Amino acid sequence: MINNILKGIQAYSGALGLISKLKLWKYFAVPIIISVVTALIIGLSAYGLSDNIGRFIANIWPWDFGKDTFTFISTFIGGIVVLAIGLILYKHIIMALSAPFMSPVSEKIETYLTGVESHSHRNTSFKEQLWRGIRINFRNLAKELLITIPILLLKFIPVINIFSTVLLFLVQAYYAGSGNMDYTLERHFKYRESINFVGRHKGIAIGNGTVFMLFLLIPVIGVILVLPMSVTASSLNTIKLLELEKQGNQNKVMV
Repeated sequence: MINNILKGIQAYSGALGLISKLKLWKYFAVPIIISVVTALIIGLSAYGLSDNIGRFIANIWPWDFGKDTFTFISTFIGGIVVLAIGLILYKHIIMALSAPFMSPVSEKIETYLTGVESHSHRNTSFKEQLWRGIRINFRNLAKELLITIPILLLKFIPVINIFSTVLLFLVQAYYAGSGNMDYTLERHFKYRESINFVGRHKGIAIGNGTVFMLFLLIPVIGVILVLPMSVTASSLNTIKLLELEKQGNQNKVMV
């Protein structure tokens, strides 16, 4: 698992050069706009809601003593809750809406790596790619929220809340990487097969998603570069995994 996480991270080292080499920047224009606009909307919403959530949580404290301290802590936790949910919504929205624009990027990278110009993969239209992106990201969003909400509740428990932060980050990273991998997998597998493939390679998804999440910590530049870099890095890893599985299946047939 750790080795695969590192592979998912290391793939970013060659992403920027490959984007320039294959002249892929033009494909990222619309997704970058989607990313920036979505980040602004969610960021402003989070800023406005954190105080309201903090005051709502503070009402649980019925005593006068320690009221200010509890309110401060509640506002801080409220900010974390809004930020966590905001990040979840952000990444799934941009990955779903960017699907039709990211598939050609992944396909060009696959042609470059395999040397095969024409392929026998699944041919899908813009509409089908968009629907697939919405479907798989809605599924990931629902599962991620189900896991995230209990983790957020752990933040009220001292000491344990430190570990819950790490766990929360890993969950967000996994689903970010999962969405990025599907831009390649949609040409090769149907919906359920794609989910199973990611499940077999969780480490790669976490590694890719880890850098994805770290990009979001970089003001302005992060939301601009997060999709180009993460999609390219994910495509590199996913295509290699597909080739390895194909070779493994051929060896089984020969045996």
